[in-house]
Amino acid sequence: MGETEALPEGERVERLRRIMRGELPLPPVAGLVGMRLTAADAEHVVMELDADERHTNPMGTVHGGILCDLTDLAMGMCFSTGLQPGETFTTLELKINFLRPVWKTRLFAEARAAKRGRTVGMVQCDVSDADARLVARATSTVLVLRGEAAAGR
Repeated sequence: MGETEALPEGERVERLRRIMRGELPLPPVAGLVGMRLTAADAEHVVMELDADERHTNPMGTVHGGILCDLTDLAMGMCFSTGLQPGETFTTLELKINFLRPVWKTRLFAEARAAKRGRTVGMVQCDVSDADARLVARATSTVLVLRGEAAAGR
């Protein structure tokens, strides 16, 4: 999330809303893959992706790594809204269950923080298709970083 770690909570949510309005850019991976931020508040984030041929694996379905990217970004943006000034985080574990194959469709990734602990948090994300069918469910365990660790030292 870059610059969000030094912002108070309300300003982090406002930063996500500025991204939705096009006033600030999404992280570069979002542009690379084609993701959009479409909803954000202190408790949940929704990312969308119009999946097409460029997102497919050799079988012609959306590659699992694309679904992982979509959920990882949604969960990260969601968790970032609850960080305190001077904090950042890193992912300890990402788990995803693929529940049905996906072809060309609009995907919706809805992330919610399940637990915001002082040191460890957990975020969940459901991915649905344009017909509102659940296609994947992901969870992420994150480690909150402070001080030198938050600064990358």
